[in-house]
Amino acid sequence: MKTAKIKSIFFGLLIGIVVFTHQSGTAQENKKLNDSIKLYTIENCVNQFSMDETVETNAGYQYWFADKDFIDGRTLKMSVVAPNKSTHEPHKHIEDEFFFVLEGTANFYLDGKTIKVGPYTSLYCPSMQMHGISNAGDTQLKYLVIKKYQKN
Repeated sequence: MKTAKIKSIFFGLLIGIVVFTHQSGTAQENKKLNDSIKLYTIENCVNQFSMDETVETNAGYQYWFADKDFIDGRTLKMSVVAPNKSTHEPHKHIEDEFFFVLEGTANFYLDGKTIKVGPYTSLYCPSMQMHGISNAGDTQLKYLVIKKYQKN
């Protein structure tokens, strides 16, 4: 009975040491982890649109609410496209992405088919499928792009 109790206590201590050692890591690993931890505050978690911070494109402009360095590659961007223009030709890439139409009329192209959509429509582009969006109207097209970039 006494031997079983001692074995039980020893086993418990051994488990505790293994867990503690696993969680604590080396001082160098802990420093690296602390250096990579980003603190999120009200100042960097709120991003209000500013025309001064837009990026001009060949068809209008875009505004990054969250770029690929903000979190972990996840992004949120607003694109504004002039009438009868598109920011680029249909293309494909490893990342999937969502579009969400805020204003205007869009032609959405996905793997050989096109559909015309209006405001408050979400559009999904699966990984490695040809896709594109263009302005099909006579007013500005505004849409959000939600995408997660691969980490290098």
